[in-house]
Amino acid sequence: MILWLIKRFQGISDSVTATTTGDSVVYLTARIAAASLLAFLAAVVLGPFVIRWLKKRFRERIASASETLNRLHADKQDTPTMGGVFIMSAVLISTLLFADLTSPRVLIAMGVIISFTLLGAWDDWVKQRTDRNGITARQKMLVQCLLASTAGVLLYFLEPDPEVSQVLFWPVGGGTLTLGWLVIPLAVVVIVATCNSVNLTDGLDGLAAGCTVSCGAAFVALCYLSGHRVLADYLSIPYLSGSGELAVILGGLVGAMLGFLWFNAHPAQVFMGDAGALPAGALIGLCAVVIRQEILLILIGGVFVTETASVLLQVSWYRWKGTRIFRCSPLHNHFVFRGDPETRIVIRFWIVAALLAIAGLASLKVR
Repeated sequence: MILWLIKRFQGISDSVTATTTGDSVVYLTARIAAASLLAFLAAVVLGPFVIRWLKKRFRERIASASETLNRLHADKQDTPTMGGVFIMSAVLISTLLFADLTSPRVLIAMGVIISFTLLGAWDDWVKQRTDRNGITARQKMLVQCLLASTAGVLLYFLEPDPEVSQVLFWPVGGGTLTLGWLVIPLAVVVIVATCNSVNLTDGLDGLAAGCTVSCGAAFVALCYLSGHRVLADYLSIPYLSGSGELAVILGGLVGAMLGFLWFNAHPAQVFMGDAGALPAGALIGLCAVVIRQEILLILIGGVFVTETASVLLQVSWYRWKGTRIFRCSPLHNHFVFRGDPETRIVIRFWIVAALLAIAGLASLKVR
């Protein structure tokens, strides 16, 4: 909307163009900051109203497979859930106002946000309205793969620079591997894996939201750098003209998550539910695919990767040996079982997430 207004009035457009550096003619850094601030304010303003509405209709039911975990989390019973609704509403509001709505990447990202939010809301709704623990894992995975495949196909055919968009980039050393159409299944794997990893991490007050802030902020920087010809060349990373627009959307995600933390900090007034975790992870995964930083996502999103790996290791080891590696998985529950205070666990995970984000950005200069 703001971009359209600038372009609508030629005098303003000429003035902005004359004073802007890089490849953006629309004050990209200012729009990223504005999107972050607006999304934060929108989340903080919408929060109390949405929480009151959710409290009457959607309350968390503590009913995991572990009786010990249910007992330890008994105080979370009946906390309003599905807070992802106002997180993603804030992201979309900031995107509509500050992003370039003529960009195919922006439209695909908005489609991913909306579709994964609806999927998560469906899963949350089933949890609340039935005695089932959401939709079945097969149903959820099938829909996720369908949505991710749609995004991957659209990116493949709409990407203006296929020579860059169809390669796998190795951040340390700057090596590349041409994939061609295989970028589509790669996109599916990255998007689905990331959205489920964030969802698995969403088990303690503020844990997933705080880690998403660090990971999202790192990808704000990466999207901005990838869309700036001079900086991309200096860092030897893939240059994709216009990819900076994704930084506007991710800036909105970071701001909205900070606003959500206002209410989700321990003791939480609301949980994000699948309606927030799935689209947040899917958006980060999509942006990693667009700017060809799928491998760097493994490092920057290391907390999410570790949480997922702990579940896979626990299940595999138990089926093989009949014993458990961790007291409970995902990993954060191991520390809960150990008796560590919830706030200590969360803050330490935040610290690790922030350090991994810094390490990921620093690795761009490792040659």
